[in-house]
Amino acid sequence: MSKPSTTFDVANEPAFDFRSPEYVELFGNSAATAFQHPLWLDGLYARLAPHAGAKQLIVVVRHRATGALAMVLPLLRIRRGPIRTIEFADLRVSDYLAPVCGPETFTNLLADEPACAAIRQLLRPFDLLRMAKLPDGRLPVEDLLGGPRRTLMDTNAYATVLVTPFAQWRSSTLERSYQKELAKKYRQLERKGTLSFSCCEDSASILEAMAAMKQYRGPRFQAKGDGDLLQRPEYYDFYSSVALDGLGSLVRLYAMKMDGNVIAAVLGLRHRDSFLVILSAFDIEGYKSQSLGLLMFEQVARACIERGDRMLDFTIGDEPYKKLFGGQPSPMWIVTQAGSTAGAVSLFALQQAPWLKLAAKRLSDVRLLPARPSTPTG
Repeated sequence: MSKPSTTFDVANEPAFDFRSPEYVELFGNSAATAFQHPLWLDGLYARLAPHAGAKQLIVVVRHRATGALAMVLPLLRIRRGPIRTIEFADLRVSDYLAPVCGPETFTNLLADEPACAAIRQLLRPFDLLRMAKLPDGRLPVEDLLGGPRRTLMDTNAYATVLVTPFAQWRSSTLERSYQKELAKKYRQLERKGTLSFSCCEDSASILEAMAAMKQYRGPRFQAKGDGDLLQRPEYYDFYSSVALDGLGSLVRLYAMKMDGNVIAAVLGLRHRDSFLVILSAFDIEGYKSQSLGLLMFEQVARACIERGDRMLDFTIGDEPYKKLFGGQPSPMWIVTQAGSTAGAVSLFALQQAPWLKLAAKRLSDVRLLPARPSTPTG
């Protein structure tokens, strides 16, 4: 048995309070993403984990001398069929996953072998360790966990740099023919009635927009055969609660209305100088020829520029429309490690046979629901 660290204390704290002042401070000074925000993780563990049958595994590292937080690693234990897995706290709602830790402290942790050994011991037993959706250039969590090197996922994330004023961004980002097409469709839309676009500023407007999103997304994704998160009560509750609790800070919900009725909505997270799109919905049936989704994202870009945002992040997914808005691809990474013979067999099979990967995804969907559908643009 290795000697304990003299610098760090390591423990699993399943009742950890993500809204506590100490975590808020740690998050603010960390290299984490919007999906490790206090409100996001608090809601995920409280509202989604119980429905998924997932057990909380929250690795908390503190400075021994002061007791101050050094790092939080928000994980879950999930049984997928016969396989015991350990994953980041995601449950199909998060696009980017990362340890909540500052770069300097993370480097010190990596150099502390007893602390790393204690972290790895907390994770056992498991059949499969799976850390997906790791953004490019973030802290190397695989080094901390003693896992193999990360590998590329089969999808990218996309973000477009915003410049002021909006007219300059539009002319430098969108092709001229595309600018004309969008302008034409916007004029057509305006002729249909009283058109408005705004950011929801109170609970009533948020709930109205969320209800519209649920209404528009249901039939569209049911027809595509991959389901929709918002149709499940626990997910609708999660997103609605985050939108309400994060009003004016973490969350922005944009709505487009025609004659007072919501016809399009985009829900996103505001983190540092970026706006990250996480959910959207459009009345495609009512406005089939207006490219409502594209017009909505153009208005979102305008609103973000006016607020001083520097980046519009379309998050994960290789949909062509993202490039039309100047989105540049950024690779996403995954770390997988077997912890048992069953896990090794499962990992080998998944790596060798793509159809088995699809079968495994469907098996996980039985409990955890299909992956969050990509943003529609119709």
